[in-house]
Amino acid sequence: MNTFDRYGADVLSGSSPSSHRPKKSTPVELGLGMVLEDAMSGYVGAVVGAEKTTAGIVVNLEDRVGKVRAFPLGPGFLLEGKPVDLRLPAKKKSAPGRTASGSRAVAGARARVARGSRIWVEGKHDAELVEKIWGDDLRIEGVVVEPLGGLDDVADKLAAFGPDKDHRVGVLADHLVSGTKESKIAEAVRADPRYRDVVHIIGHPYVDIWQAVKPHVVGIRQWPNVPRGEDWKTGILARIGWPHADHRDVARGWVRILGKVSTIADVEPTLSGRVEELIDFVTVG
Repeated sequence: MNTFDRYGADVLSGSSPSSHRPKKSTPVELGLGMVLEDAMSGYVGAVVGAEKTTAGIVVNLEDRVGKVRAFPLGPGFLLEGKPVDLRLPAKKKSAPGRTASGSRAVAGARARVARGSRIWVEGKHDAELVEKIWGDDLRIEGVVVEPLGGLDDVADKLAAFGPDKDHRVGVLADHLVSGTKESKIAEAVRADPRYRDVVHIIGHPYVDIWQAVKPHVVGIRQWPNVPRGEDWKTGILARIGWPHADHRDVARGWVRILGKVSTIADVEPTLSGRVEELIDFVTVG
């Protein structure tokens, strides 16, 4: 048995003689948030990173109480009860000459000094997804994306920011559908004469930015429905069979989802069209 083959008959044995032979491991690319079990020790944890050591590459797993242990990359892990041989993920590339958003890449382009204008999104996850896809474009245009922490305070933040023709604000709102609290906030901003032509607030219909990622990218057929009154993110994680005990599982779940996103093709057009509309709005002139 090779040095890193940490599982064998004692771990994966059955009643028949043939089951005493180690089961073949399936090669699997390592991913942040992936929940693994070390077959020899029974330690279970989510992948929080990998690093190179003098003994080789190790995978860091964090358990539910925040304890982190390192294990050698390779075979010896169980994923959803099946033996896997972990591999480092291959670097994903955009189409030649294109950014992740599909724009033409500009060779040797430097980030532009930040404009006075801003794009505001509701939360940290929204900002991370926008950066993942449109980051190259935003840096060339000198556009800064900032999380609001929710739409409720947007009126106060606009009053403090003082937008004008040289300091425009584009706002991307979650769940902007007729009759919602968010739609009423947006209508109030649009009706304010101070913000005519210098503030553009639009949104997508999804309860949360997670839903803007196409389901098949995450490995599911569709995003589950979560009853009103139940925490949406933990409810989603529970229904797709991922850890969902607390905020740490939510954070790992988002890392896992975001890690699946590579290009604009991985998100719904309803989101991508809105983001590009906002980029155009704040870069006029």
